[in-house]
Amino acid sequence: ASSVPVLLSPSVNMGRMHTPGKGIAASALPYKRSPPAWLKVSAKEVEAQVAKFAKKGLSPSQIGVILRDSHAIAQVKSVTGNKILRLLKKAGLAPALPEDLYHLIKKAVAVRKHLDKNRKDKDAKFRLILIESRVHRLARYYKRTRQLPPNWKYESSTASTLVA
Repeated sequence: ASSVPVLLSPSVNMGRMHTPGKGIAASALPYKRSPPAWLKVSAKEVEAQVAKFAKKGLSPSQIGVILRDSHAIAQVKSVTGNKILRLLKKAGLAPALPEDLYHLIKKAVAVRKHLDKNRKDKDAKFRLILIESRVHRLARYYKRTRQLPPNWKYESSTASTLVA
């Protein structure tokens, strides 16, 4: 019995963090990276629209949804050459917290508020632990990639001010 390492096939996907699911549903981007021929919007106009929406307080994904649904710009990157967040960083309008971390913190604050009213909700308490562990893991990643300052720390007592 030789100890030959078993290689997983490349189609095996990494599972989700706190659930058994291994879903692979996703939208596929078009192969062609250039903007469609019928789109008559310049890169400067798109950058101006992105900046305008950011000044209104919209997140990068909300900006992308509005541009896709209302302005027929499917992929900002194909028109401008840069993603929305990069355009915002260039203009100095990027959000202080990365969007995914912001939404996890917002969810943790909502669950904690629920637990203040419903102290016996053991399931919510368990879910809060899972949510906060994801916050800590994501914060560790963002510190490593220098998108958060090294002294940034998630504290449940001050979390509601982060998402207010």
